[in-house]
Amino acid sequence: MLFDPKNLSRQDLIHLYRNLLLPRMIEEKMLKLLRQEKIAKWFSGIGQEAIAVGCTLALNNDEYILPMHRNLGVFTSRNIPLWKLMAQWQGKATGFTKGRDRSFHFGTQEHKIIGMISHLGPQLAVADGIALGNVIEKNKKVTLAFTGEGATSEGDFHEALNVAAVWDLPVIFVIENNGYGLSTPVSEQYRCKDLVDKAVGYGMEGIKIDGNNILEVYHTIKSLAESLRENPRPVLVECVTFRMRGHEEASGVKYVPPHLFEEWEKKDPLKNYQDFLLQNHLIDEDFIIQTKTEFIQYIQKDIEKAFNEPEPEVHIQTELDEMYYPNKNSYSDHKPSTVDGRYIDAISMALRLMMEKYPKLVIMGQDIAEYGGAFKITQGFVEQFGKERVRNTPICESAIVGAGLGLSINGYKAVVEMQFADFVSCGFNQIINNLAKTHYRWGEKADVVVRMPTGAGTGAGPFHSQSNEAWFTKTPGLKVVYPAFPEDAFGLLISAIEDPNPVMFFEHKYLYRKSSGPIPTDYFSIPIGKAKLINFGEQFSLITYGLGVHWAMSFKQNHPEIDFDLVDLRSLQPWDKETVFQSVKKTGRVLILHEDTLCCGFGAEISAEITEHCFSYLDAPVMRCASLDTAIPMNKELEIQFLAQSRLTELIQKLLAY
Repeated sequence: MLFDPKNLSRQDLIHLYRNLLLPRMIEEKMLKLLRQEKIAKWFSGIGQEAIAVGCTLALNNDEYILPMHRNLGVFTSRNIPLWKLMAQWQGKATGFTKGRDRSFHFGTQEHKIIGMISHLGPQLAVADGIALGNVIEKNKKVTLAFTGEGATSEGDFHEALNVAAVWDLPVIFVIENNGYGLSTPVSEQYRCKDLVDKAVGYGMEGIKIDGNNILEVYHTIKSLAESLRENPRPVLVECVTFRMRGHEEASGVKYVPPHLFEEWEKKDPLKNYQDFLLQNHLIDEDFIIQTKTEFIQYIQKDIEKAFNEPEPEVHIQTELDEMYYPNKNSYSDHKPSTVDGRYIDAISMALRLMMEKYPKLVIMGQDIAEYGGAFKITQGFVEQFGKERVRNTPICESAIVGAGLGLSINGYKAVVEMQFADFVSCGFNQIINNLAKTHYRWGEKADVVVRMPTGAGTGAGPFHSQSNEAWFTKTPGLKVVYPAFPEDAFGLLISAIEDPNPVMFFEHKYLYRKSSGPIPTDYFSIPIGKAKLINFGEQFSLITYGLGVHWAMSFKQNHPEIDFDLVDLRSLQPWDKETVFQSVKKTGRVLILHEDTLCCGFGAEISAEITEHCFSYLDAPVMRCASLDTAIPMNKELEIQFLAQSRLTELIQKLLAY
C-alpha cells in the first residue's frame, strides 16, 4: 500500500492516525463487551475505518455527513464523546434518541451528522435536499452521503443520484464496497465490473479508490469537496474495502472463503498506515503506546459513565407528545376580506401567500414549473419565485419526499406535490419511516407538506381516483388534513405549511373546479384538528369529510324534512373528538360517511371511538356509509355504483328506522 502525504504536515498525518486508531480501539472494546453480554448488538466496521475517517476529516465541520451503521469513525472524528454514543447504543435517556432507536439511527445538528434508518438508501435523497438548500443559499458547502454496495440495487440509489445529477447538487455519494450484503457476495448483487461505472449513466463523475488507504481517501474527498464548492455537481466515489466481521456479530462469517480474510488482513488500513508512519520516523513505538494508553483510559472512563447514565423515564404522555415537533404557531381569529373563487383557486392563493411569507419555502413536483402542474395550481409561480424555489422534478416520488426532509433539516420548508394521490405509493417509505418518525427518534422537525390531489368522480379509474387517506392516519407522526371548501382549503393549507411537522394535505380533484365560495385575500389560518358543524339537527349525526360533505349537503337539500347534525371533520389526524362526541350525545344516532372503501377506512376508527366513549348515549348501532371494497372502476356507471353516495339514502333510512 503506497501512501502519498502530498502537502500534509507531520501534525496532519498524526491527526489522521489518532482518528483512525480511536474507532478501532472502541470497536475492539465493544466486541469484548458483547462477549460479556454487556451490550446486545454490534455492527463492526473493523477494516473499513479509513473510509469514514478520511471522508469526515476531508470536509469542513459545518458540512453535513449522512453515515451508515459501520461508520463509527464519522462520529468520533466529529468529536462526539464516547459516553454519549454509548448511551445511544445502550438505549439510555441521555442517548440521542432517548432509548427510542438503536445504533447510528439518529442525527445531530450540533455535529452536522444525519444518521440512517434501517431501510437502506433513503438517506441519499435526504442528502440531495440538504445540498439543494446549500445551492439556494449559495454558501459553497458540500454534502457527503454513505451507502453500501448492496443498497446500490435499491430504487432510492437510482432516484437520488439522478436528481442530484439533474439539479447539479454538490453531493459526494460514497459507496463502501466491502464485498458482501449480509451474506450475499457482490457477484450476486450486480453485473457491472465496478459500481462506479454506474456514474456515467447519471452523467456524473465516478472515481474508484482504495478504501483502505487513509491518505488516498482523504486527498480524494478533500479535492472533490474543494471542487464541488466552486462548481456544484454530484460525484460518485467507490471505496473498495472488505468486511472483516459479520454483517453483525451474531451472523458470523462462515459464508466467506477463508482466503479472503488472509488477503485483506494484509491490507488492514490501521496497520499499514501505522507502519508507514513508523518507517518515515513520524512516530515511534513509544508514541503508539502512549496514544493507546490515553485512549484506553478515555474509553474505560466514558463507558463507565455511559453505563451509569439514567434509563428513560416511562411516561405515556411524554411518548405521545414527542411524536410531534412543538407547533408554536398561533392561529388567526381575524377574518380578512374575501373574494369568491374556486377550491383550486384557494389552494393556489394560499401557496402563493406562503411563498411570499417564507423565502425558504420550496415547492417540488412533476411538471409544476412552467407548465403549472397537472391541475395548473402553480401556474405563474416560476415567473414570480424562480425555478430554484419552484422545481420540476424527475418522476421519482421517493427521492423528492426525501429531498423535502433534507431541505427541512437544512432550515427550509418544503411542499411536495404528488401529481395524483395514487402515486404516493412510490414514496411511501420516505413518508412512513422517515418523515413520520424523525422527530420522535431524535428531536428534529420534518417541515414538509405533501399535497395529495385525491378522489373519484371523474372516471379516471383505479390509478388516479383513490381516496387513500387511511394509509396515513394509521401512522403516528403524520398530520392528515382533508378540506371540503375553498375557505377551509386556504386556511388549512396555511396552517399545514406553518406547522413544523409532516402534513398529508388531501385536495379533492372533483372539487377543484366544482366547489366555489369565499376565499380570504390575506393571511388566515384554521387550526389543524378542529371540525366544523355545518348543519344543526336532532335526528342523527352525520360525520364526514372531503367530498362526503357535499354528498351530505345534497342529501339535505333533497330531504329538507330530515333533520341532522352535519360535522365536517376537516382534519383526520388529529381529529376533533370533542365536537363529534358532543353531537353524538345530543342526537343518539350516528352515520359516518366517507369516499374511501369500507374495510379499514377511517370511519372504522371514528366508529370505534364513538362506541367506546358514547355507547350509553346511542339509540342505534353506529353505521358507516363507504365505497365498495373493490378497486375504483373507470366506467361512469360502475364508478357511481362504487361510490358511497349511491348507498347514502338507504343507510340514512335504515338508521332512522332502527
